[in-house]
Order: sequence, then structure tokens, then C-alpha cells
Amino acid sequence: MSLPDLTWALGRPTIGVAASLASRLKVYGKDRVPRDGGLVVASNHFSWLDPVVLGGASPRVIYYMAKIEAHRVPGLGAFIRAFGCFPVRRGESDREAVRTMRRVVAEGHALGLFVEGTRQRSGVPGEVQPGAAMVALQESVPIIPVAIHGSHGWRPGSRQPVSLAWGTPMTLDGLPKGGRGYKEASVLLQEEIHRLWAWLADVHRLGRPDGVPPEAGRRRR
Repeated sequence: MSLPDLTWALGRPTIGVAASLASRLKVYGKDRVPRDGGLVVASNHFSWLDPVVLGGASPRVIYYMAKIEAHRVPGLGAFIRAFGCFPVRRGESDREAVRTMRRVVAEGHALGLFVEGTRQRSGVPGEVQPGAAMVALQESVPIIPVAIHGSHGWRPGSRQPVSLAWGTPMTLDGLPKGGRGYKEASVLLQEEIHRLWAWLADVHRLGRPDGVPPEAGRRRR
């Protein structure tokens, strides 16, 4: 068992459960997550809470990428690396991070990316950056879109409910492995994340009844 596997095995029933209880987390569509094989998990991002609840809600160990500044914080850096997190230099080309992303999925793991590149202060999902599509296309693995609702503005003790919806895995067969393909795939991925988030917004207005998130729309030809 690898260190991330061991750390997640200990962290999911402790930190993950505590975060789920504190945020009153409700998860939709968890059965859609492939149980093995390389995979890109692509989510929107509002809060520091998001990687905790997403990791706790996933049946797979998620290898996250985080800005290098977080890795340099004493204590925090070692903690997140124990969970399989690796650094990236935001705002510049980081070939080592790209190699690590591709290696994670090539080795059959689940790579977790918050695809807007930074937290969205508006409370609405933003524009998807091309990193997730690039990895999925280059390594021929599926992307599973994820939407998180309610974590924007969440604070400990607020009792504000948070919900998470898993989409259906997206395969990108037929798209070119280059800038045009990355752009087209990112547009499709953005549509799916926004569709899931809008569905969650409606579910919240209805008091969060049980339900099934919408499936991925058909790719435009």
C-alpha cells in the first residue's frame, strides 16, 4: 500500500467524515465513478473545504495538484503531500507538474483538478482551463465532471449545507491531441460542470431531495 493510499484510508473516516458532518454534505451520483483505471476528476472550486469534501466523497484516492505556495507552508506542505498532493507553479509553464499529472493517470490513479485554476469568489463556476482536457487526451483516459454547491461563503459553525454531484465520465475519442482539441474538450467540460451546478442549485431550492444528476450531453460534431 502506498503512502497516499494509507493516508486516505485513515483520513477519509476521520477528517473526511468531520468535514461532511460540518458541511451537512449530500452526495449525488457517486456510483458513476469508475473504480479502477486512470481518470481525471474535474471540479469547480469555491472554498478550501472543496478538496476535503471531494476527497471524502470519492470512492477512489484522489491525487490533487496544489499551488506551490501551499507546499511551502511549514507543516501544511508535508501534510498534503502525504495525501498524494503535488505542487504546481501557477501563472507560468510548469513542465514538471504536467509530467506528474500524466504519470498519475498513466499509472491508473485518479487525478483531481479544480479546473478554473483558482477559487471563484462570485459563487458561480467559472471558465475551465485546458489542463484537465490536455491530460485526458494525451493519456486517453476519461474525465468525470464534478460540481460543488454551497461551499461558497461556508464557515465552520454556519450550518450552510454543501452538496456535490458526480457527472457521467466523458470520453474524448476523436478530438485532436493539441490546442484545438484541448479547447473544444474544455468547452464541453465547462458545459457539464455548469449543468451539474445548476441542477444542484435547483435541488437546494427544493430542500435537497434524493435525485439523479443529469447525464452528459452529446458532443457536438
